[in-house]
Amino acid sequence: MSKKIAFLTGTRADFGKIKSLITILESSPDFEVHIFVTGMHLQKEYGYTLIEIERCGYAHIHTFENHTHETTMDLTLAKTIEGFSNFCKNINPHLIVIHGDRVETLAGAIVGSLNNILVAHIEGGELSGTVDELIRHSVSKLSHIHFVSNKEAAKRLIQMGELPSSIYTIGSPDVDIMFSANLPSLEDAKNYYQIPFNEYAIVMFHPVTTESDYMQGYAHDFSEALLQDDHNYIVIYPNNDLGSLYILQAYQKLKSNARFRIFPSLRFEYFLALLKKAQFIIGNSSAGVREAPYYGIPTINVGTRQQNRVLNADILNTDYALHNILDALKAVKKHNVQASHSEFGKGNSASLFLQALHSEEFWNSNHQKQFNTLE
Repeated sequence: MSKKIAFLTGTRADFGKIKSLITILESSPDFEVHIFVTGMHLQKEYGYTLIEIERCGYAHIHTFENHTHETTMDLTLAKTIEGFSNFCKNINPHLIVIHGDRVETLAGAIVGSLNNILVAHIEGGELSGTVDELIRHSVSKLSHIHFVSNKEAAKRLIQMGELPSSIYTIGSPDVDIMFSANLPSLEDAKNYYQIPFNEYAIVMFHPVTTESDYMQGYAHDFSEALLQDDHNYIVIYPNNDLGSLYILQAYQKLKSNARFRIFPSLRFEYFLALLKKAQFIIGNSSAGVREAPYYGIPTINVGTRQQNRVLNADILNTDYALHNILDALKAVKKHNVQASHSEFGKGNSASLFLQALHSEEFWNSNHQKQFNTLE
């Protein structure tokens, strides 16, 4: 009998991370894959990216609207727990797969752990330096199995009391897609999104929830720096965390400027095709410290959101001050980097993931977690 695997996705970013894992299980007769789609995917102002999931042709896609008018993370968490719990009661999955550090991820871990369902967490054991890190580590403690990007992440999980036997080092799954032979060409990506630039940089700037009182000023100065600069820019909307409205408001003054093309979202494969040929990426997205170094693309990392991540030495780090961002924009013109291929796997995460799920040891994982005491 095939095993039911429930994947939960709440943002375009986490779907890009787990897409290769979903796809490889979908093609296996040993598994019945169900995808629970919620969060930003169902919000029109952020691109209604459910469409991108539906285009993949997966057999079982379920949607749930978890957005609340209050837009606070705790209420979103509560609503997601209710919806995902009902979903799991209906399909009775053998395994729940969640990614990263979003409130939707935490909801999935809570539902699984409290209903005696195995929970596998993708990319636990990493650092970020914001409230996201608290969520990520909480999810790890609620999860039974861990698929991590590298040895450092595995080491942190062991420090947190996780059993070494529960940890599988598979790399970062988005690397599978980054080096896929099926990525669209640059011209196809530019034509698809009607991007006229021969040269351009990419902008991805997200709110930091612990700095929400200051985000309006940060967003203003960030946008002002882009306006005072002379590069062409492809601007992608932020995620929907507290403070995102300030960033969207600041972007309004970019819309009438011919140097900017602004999008709520980009399809992940098209985003990678554009990133691969960008002059640089600026903002505070994990793409700047993860994907960009793989392609040898310079990164200007602004503010605190990625401060505890594994930072490539070639990344230009700056605070939120307007003059410092402008200085970084001047410096990046002379900034050359070497592609880095060592931190997050070799592009075979999906096959390693499938191999793990085919092992008897995996399914014998103890639902009653044990704390691993270090000597």
